[in-house]
Amino acid sequence: MRKVLMVAHQFPPVGGSGVQRTTKFVKYLRLFGWEPVVFTRDIKGMPLKDESLLSDIPDGVKIVRTRPWNFAELPGVLSLPGKFINRRVLIPDGERLWQLFGRKKAAETAAREGVDLIYTTSYPYSDHLMGLYLKKRFPRIPWVADFRDEWTKNPNILDYNYNRLRMSIERDMEAKVLETADFVIANTPVMMENFLEGREHLKDKFTVIPNGYDEEDFIGLNDSPPHNSRFTVTYTGLLYGRRCPDTFMKALSQLIQDGLVDRSKVLLRLIGSFKSGYIEGLTKKYMLDGVVEKLPYMKHRDSIQHLLNSDALLLLAGTGEEAFYLGKIFEYMRTGRPILAVVPEKGAASRLVRESATGCVSDSTDVSGTAENILKLYSDWLQGKNSLSPNRKLIESFERKVLTENLAKVFEKAMETALHK
Repeated sequence: MRKVLMVAHQFPPVGGSGVQRTTKFVKYLRLFGWEPVVFTRDIKGMPLKDESLLSDIPDGVKIVRTRPWNFAELPGVLSLPGKFINRRVLIPDGERLWQLFGRKKAAETAAREGVDLIYTTSYPYSDHLMGLYLKKRFPRIPWVADFRDEWTKNPNILDYNYNRLRMSIERDMEAKVLETADFVIANTPVMMENFLEGREHLKDKFTVIPNGYDEEDFIGLNDSPPHNSRFTVTYTGLLYGRRCPDTFMKALSQLIQDGLVDRSKVLLRLIGSFKSGYIEGLTKKYMLDGVVEKLPYMKHRDSIQHLLNSDALLLLAGTGEEAFYLGKIFEYMRTGRPILAVVPEKGAASRLVRESATGCVSDSTDVSGTAENILKLYSDWLQGKNSLSPNRKLIESFERKVLTENLAKVFEKAMETALHK
């Protein structure tokens, strides 16, 4: 069995949606002839943990952990200047010191384990800088760089308003990664198109592997249609930057004020780790007291059960996030519950919801269109019907085993290419 060194700073027991992709690849790679060796950060100081994710890691998988060197994890008031250093001083991200101080250990691991291939995944982008270093040390070992999100065209990065010098440095870093890696994986077709703009000569080494859902995560859960006394709309994940629920909450508030939706018969459930006071402020602003329920970040399977217990699922993306599918979209699709997508009209997520026939789409700034979609699904709920006919074949193409097989094919292609260099 061939070995792949997987450089993934975000890895269990780190919680959150970003960790799912690499975790599931590690879970299933052995089925397709690859033994993963994971290079990641130490557990100490992790701000968001989900120990349950460790159950996805097969027995015997070697995991090498090194000190994170994360200033944001300094104790007490020191975390505030630490966050500033991570965001404003270190380039391209707060994990740069982990990459710099850990690269020697990464090289030792690659040599000791006799790996056949190197795989890096971002965020953080420092993972790919680790890949650059390892490629220089081991030029004959093929390197596959996997982008879960865009880099310099990422709207969340652009919103930081970095100075020209920093952005120039990051664009140079990005270009070097894209040019040097033997193969590059993008999360969505739109993302791949954006990466290739002005780099058409690299198109032969680009491919798309999206996020997905793991069928095993649904085993043992109650999948029966819920019988809620209130029309329950659930959102899971983070809310930050352009990804906010304002358009949805404003639309829902108007429907309630207009008497089209009964306040006592609707519930918006938000599940995740949110900035203190953020949800409460929005609830007050849009006069949704008694309508909004906030639940803390929870184990992944518990989160999925909440999705299954819902009547509709809220999907959010802001203007400028056209390239994103959003990791949760695939589990949303698998549940069979209607999706209320408030996302860029011409973006990847909008296209996927329509192609899979799994929900209703309105633009992230379209309050009236969002209100129409809420009212449609609310009316269906009142009548006890589901008017959607999901494309099951398309949905099943996003199952994690299928996606891992696609990843293994990229690895094989990279190995073949290396042989002919």
